[in-house]
Order: sequence, then structure tokens, then C-alpha cells
Amino acid sequence: MTSVSAGRTGVATTPSRALRYLPTTALGLDTTIAALTCAFAAWGGEQLTTVTGGTDSPTSLMLADPLVVLGWILAIFAFGGYRADVFGVGTDEYKRVVNATLTTAGLLVVACFLAQVSLSRGFFLLLFGVGVPALTLGRFSLRRALYRARVQGLLRHRVLISGAPSHVDEVAAVLRREAWLGYQVEGALVPAETQREATDAGIPVLGTCEQVTEAVRRSGVDIVFFAGGALASATELRRIAWDLEQDDVQVVVAPSVTDVSAERVRIRPVGGLPLMHIDQPRSADANRFGKRVFDVVASTVLLVVLSPALLLIALSIRLYDGGPILFRQTRTGRNGVPFGCLKFRTMVVDAEEQLAALHAAEGYTTGLFKMRNDPRITRPGRWLRRYSVDELPQLVNVVRGEMSLVGPRPPLPREVATYDKDVHRRLRVRPGMTGLWQVSGRSDLAYTEAVRLDLYYVDNWSMIQDLNILAKTVSAVLRSDGAY
Repeated sequence: MTSVSAGRTGVATTPSRALRYLPTTALGLDTTIAALTCAFAAWGGEQLTTVTGGTDSPTSLMLADPLVVLGWILAIFAFGGYRADVFGVGTDEYKRVVNATLTTAGLLVVACFLAQVSLSRGFFLLLFGVGVPALTLGRFSLRRALYRARVQGLLRHRVLISGAPSHVDEVAAVLRREAWLGYQVEGALVPAETQREATDAGIPVLGTCEQVTEAVRRSGVDIVFFAGGALASATELRRIAWDLEQDDVQVVVAPSVTDVSAERVRIRPVGGLPLMHIDQPRSADANRFGKRVFDVVASTVLLVVLSPALLLIALSIRLYDGGPILFRQTRTGRNGVPFGCLKFRTMVVDAEEQLAALHAAEGYTTGLFKMRNDPRITRPGRWLRRYSVDELPQLVNVVRGEMSLVGPRPPLPREVATYDKDVHRRLRVRPGMTGLWQVSGRSDLAYTEAVRLDLYYVDNWSMIQDLNILAKTVSAVLRSDGAY
């Protein structure tokens, strides 16, 4: 159940009004970084001037620094870098800061030319070469701190969701799953004909959809979400927005669209009607030449670099019980084609013969079978599994074109036999050594959640997402999150 207000749960939460100080915090952080960067550039520029015999003087640098910092911050402000709605999610915040910085650089060049002020190339190079990554890193650190606070129940927006109970639960499930967004659901408003005390997910009903204004003022929420079934017409939404315009409450329309990346969504107002355009799924893009070249080159390099470690692992497995080094299991690949998925053997030799008895003991019926303390795992196999080292032989599968570095988890044929039509979309791309399921919890995830993440990956593929998943995989493996 999504959490309700602090007064009802007894959990102390920082009032969401504290979020108003977020732009001020970002302003102070940017000013500090800009000032330190200017000081460093002035010092570095002076050193380079001494070496190269340039014409910069300490006086000109001292005069330039405060003006550059002021102009820099004003540019970020002009580009909307301190608007409350850019913080917390997406790349828009970073784009505004970078674009403002580049504009500052251009304006500084023009100002120096017009004022006939001589500033060295070293000063410019250090100022913006260091300033861009420093400001971006500062904003990233601020965002991470905000995420951590929200996961702990602080700095959250208090939310009311209006709509049909099923749509309310769908929206609430997303907000609950993505706790870092900082939305705390206080209650729901449902149509009068479906009046009840709570939705199926346990969200308390605070009134009807026709009582939005009264419920918002009574509960003191910051945001009201309008889900499917909340409004009879567009005119009704407009009137509600008019009623709430003096209450500092944000109105959000949540369309019945989930698991679609921002890159596939475009809003185009037509005649005052905002139309949402959703690009086609990108499963075909995930099979293109560029991704395949990256897979082959990267996996080949990894095999060469890791070859000494692979030999040591193979030796430890052989010396433990004299059994085979590799375990080959039939998995289902792209378009349902079976292949032999390679792993270092981490279980006893007769592990497959013991599987039926374990299924019966654990009450297994369908999906991925995992046990936290599987008795079949060998002593070397425990640390191999803990850090996912057992999967390194799959680099050979990647080179052969049976797998990709990033993709959905390769399923067993018996799993595929239970797939419905929707889940079959997982097979439209090559399975991966890692994927969204692994960086989001691995074996700790429920089967349905793993399926959802795989389908999201298939429909919203991008090379940037692949690189991001690979980076997160290193962190997840080192922490051994959900690995057993």
C-alpha cells in the first residue's frame, strides 16, 4: 500500500514545502563551483602566462573573475536552470546548465573583444573545460542527495489521485515503485457511482471526483493527479485548474500510458488540445548493425583482458571435484531459436537430476526458479555466483551472435512454453548477459517485475541506455545485490 500522511502513519516526514528551497540550494552550489572554477582558472592561466610569455596581468584576472561568476549564474537563471520543475528527473536540468555555460563562454569572448581586455587562452580553457563537468557533477550530487532523502521519506510531494479505482491503483503503483520521484500518495478520489472506503490497493478514498477542489484544500496536498475516469470533459479540467490557481497546487494529467520512455513521447498542442505522440517501439533498433559491432568488439576485448582470470577460475572448478568446467544449458534466444548458454559450473554434477525434488519442496510452478540457499551449489560456485563471475563464458555466446552484452534475461524453453502473447515480445531481441532486471535487484525481483523490465527494455531500446546499464552492472555486481 502506498504510504499515507505522516499524521496517520506516525512516520515523521519533512513537509514538501521544504522543496521550495531546492532552487536556492542549487544556486548556492553553482555559485560556489563557479567561483572556485574561476579562481582555479585565474591561477592556472597565470602560470601558463608565465611559461608562455603571454600578456595576462593579475589585475585583469582579478577584475574578470567576479564578473564571470555573476554572468555565469545569470545565464543559468535565464536558461531556466533554477526552475523548480527541472530538478529531480530527466536530462533537462543538465542541458540547461551546459547550454548556459556555453553561452557564457561565447558572451565572454565577445565582451573581451569589445572592451579590448586580454585574457589568455589558458584561462578560457581551464574555466570552461573544468567548469562544465564541475557544474554537471555538482547538480548530479545534489540529485543523488535528493533521491536518498526521498527514499527515506523526506522531501516528498503529497499527492491526491483522482480517477477510476483501477486507474488510481495503476498510477499509485508506479509512484510507489519509483520512490526516488518523491510522490507520497495521501488518498484517492473516485467517481460517485463507485464510492468506497479504499481502492483495491488500499489507498483511502477521500471523496468523489467532483469534489477535487474541496478535497485538495482539506488534505493540504501539493499535487493532484487526474487519471482515467476522473473527468467528464476537458472543460471540467479547465475549471478545476481555475479553482486551484490560488492554492499553489500542481495539476498533473496521467494518461493511461505506462512503461514508455521519454524519448518516445512528444507533446504537440493542436488548436489548444495537447496531443501525445508516441513513437513506435524500438525493438528493431536493438538488432541493428551498430549494437552488434559494439557487442563483438567489447566482448572480444574482455575475453582477452580477462583470460588469466578465466584460466584460474577453470582450474579451481576442476580441482574441487574433478567435474566439467563449463555448464551448457539450452536457453531460448532471439525469435525463439534455442542455443547452448555457457556458464562456469557452480553446482554439483548431478544438479539437474535433483531439480525436480527441489521444485516439489519449494512449491515451484512457473517462472524463474531461484533458491537463496540452494544445496546444489559448490563451494567455489558460491563466490562465482555472488559476483556473477560464473556468467563470463557467455562472452563467447555474444561473439557467436547468440547473445548480446545487454538485453532481456535468456529464458529456459519451459518458461517460454508458459508465455502469453505479451511476454513473447522478450524474444524479439537477443538475450543479454546483463539487463534492466539485473541492475534493479536481480534475484530479489519478483518474476512479474523482471518481465516488466525486460519488456520496457525491448520497447525503449537505446545505445545510451545500454551503456548506462553496463555501468550500473559493475556497481550491482560489486555490491552483489540480489545475487545467489
